[in-house]
Amino acid sequence: MAATPVSRYFDIPKLYYFQSKNVFTGSKNNTFNYKITPGETLKVQLWHGMFCSEKAEIEQEQEFSLDQPGFDEMIAWLEEQYEKESQK
Repeated sequence: MAATPVSRYFDIPKLYYFQSKNVFTGSKNNTFNYKITPGETLKVQLWHGMFCSEKAEIEQEQEFSLDQPGFDEMIAWLEEQYEKESQK
């Protein structure tokens, strides 16, 4: 049985992955990039282009609580940012 994805656009692990203090990076169409860093909160950074997060100019940054409601809010925010970008 396949796992239910947490996002309709992104292949992001479930909340437990981040509660275990794992960082996750990804991209969509090789230009919309994101990095999710857990700590006291879930910090999400967005940028465009082919550079990694350390070399890129971070265009947006948002933090969410490190619990299920915060995780769900983070996924919704990330999808919203991607949809805005797709409409351009």
